[in-house]
Amino acid sequence: MPVESGSSAAARHTKQKRKSHSLSIRRSNSTEQDQRAGTGMQRDMLDGQDSKLPLSMRSTLLDLFGQIEREFESLYIENLELRREIDTLNERLVSDGQTIEGGELSKGALKAKASHSTSQLSQKLKTTYKASTSKIVSSFKATTSRAVCQILKEYVGHRDGIWDLAITRNSPVVLGTASADHSAALWSIETGKCLLRYAGHVGSVNSIKFHPTEQMALTASGDQTAHIWRYMVQLPVIPPVADISAQCDDELDLSDKEEGDGDAEAQCSEVPTIRVATTTLKSHQGVVIAADWLVGGKQVVTASWDRAANLYEVETSELVHTLTGHDQELTHCCTHPSQRLVVTSSRDTTFRLWDFRDPSIHSVNVFQGHTDTVTSAVFTVGDNVVSGSDDRTVKVWDLKNMRSPIATIRTDSAVNRISVSANQRIIALPHDNRQVRLFDMTGVRLARLPRSNRQGHRRMVCCSVWNDENASCNLFTCGFDRQAIGWNINIPVLLQEK
Repeated sequence: MPVESGSSAAARHTKQKRKSHSLSIRRSNSTEQDQRAGTGMQRDMLDGQDSKLPLSMRSTLLDLFGQIEREFESLYIENLELRREIDTLNERLVSDGQTIEGGELSKGALKAKASHSTSQLSQKLKTTYKASTSKIVSSFKATTSRAVCQILKEYVGHRDGIWDLAITRNSPVVLGTASADHSAALWSIETGKCLLRYAGHVGSVNSIKFHPTEQMALTASGDQTAHIWRYMVQLPVIPPVADISAQCDDELDLSDKEEGDGDAEAQCSEVPTIRVATTTLKSHQGVVIAADWLVGGKQVVTASWDRAANLYEVETSELVHTLTGHDQELTHCCTHPSQRLVVTSSRDTTFRLWDFRDPSIHSVNVFQGHTDTVTSAVFTVGDNVVSGSDDRTVKVWDLKNMRSPIATIRTDSAVNRISVSANQRIIALPHDNRQVRLFDMTGVRLARLPRSNRQGHRRMVCCSVWNDENASCNLFTCGFDRQAIGWNINIPVLLQEK
């Protein structure tokens, strides 16, 4: 009997020890003791490697990789078991086919039978899934689609598209519209009748804003000027409630609306007309696209296609500041309701926040979050700014942290001049595709205003504005179909909280 030498026995012993040690590493998830042994060995191996990572970080990475390996191993085992079950089911299908036919089937016949049975099973599963999904979707719609959005009035009389609209902040409360037909108009909200026209511009009237306390209006125009003009209107007698409801319930065909447009235009042209401005602001070298009053009404800001915004004194018409920095044409400007803050939007994909609270320091902050033209940016009652863009998104920003938006709304069409309800904090989004959608400040969609051949806008919706003082007609929209529409929006508090 051959005798094994001491050196060979030691080598064989070392080899077996390495083999058993490697097996213990592969089965590191069997017991806690094995896990500790495997982890300890891996850490010892890493100690000998050249790495600049701290030991604690490397240990954490090892633990994470170990968890990933164990998860992958469990998934792999489940996959094998599922494959076995599939093979078993296929064998049963084949055996059922042999029993039904009462004889031996060819390989092609067995395959066809199995395929037919499998397709029947798949179709049954799809039908069951669709039925259950439909029930879920139906129940979801039943619990959330409670918003009431209905048309109350249509304001027709302009001869071209309406770019902007506004509501007076004091009595008498009227609706103002700015149109591409070179005029602005004031309307009775309740009756829908045109009360006054302003025809002092020689270019498209692009925006309209009312003084916070006096009966004065500020309009911006394509004639490179902004005008301040005073108005006096007397509201007509409001008809009985029954007549109003009858008007709201009457749905005219599209052809009927177009036939009545000529009469409405003639009626609007017959109302009193103002042709001379009280104050003319002319320092821009391009189209003045928007203008707004600063808090208090003693100063105004204008935004132009000459890439600048100007700050004026109302009483003297003096140019106080020229705000430069945008790389392309400005598209909108807006002032804070209670602070000396101005926000300007531009085609350069940014909007800027200008701070005039300190007379000696005029700071500016640039918001970069959009990928296309920023069509408008507006303040809310709190410390938020909401911006809309041609990149089909709307973003909500916190003035205290302007690095990134706190909410992003993604839509299917370019967004025009947006507005935010002060009371309900609801954002109204007018779109190029004639839709108007409502979202809350967290980005949750609340409703979409109805639109068809019988109601709603027939062309691009340019602007929206909330009327929080009126519980009935509380949202107005205007578009390039030459009309403005007054809506009743009623969204339950429970739906907003969702």
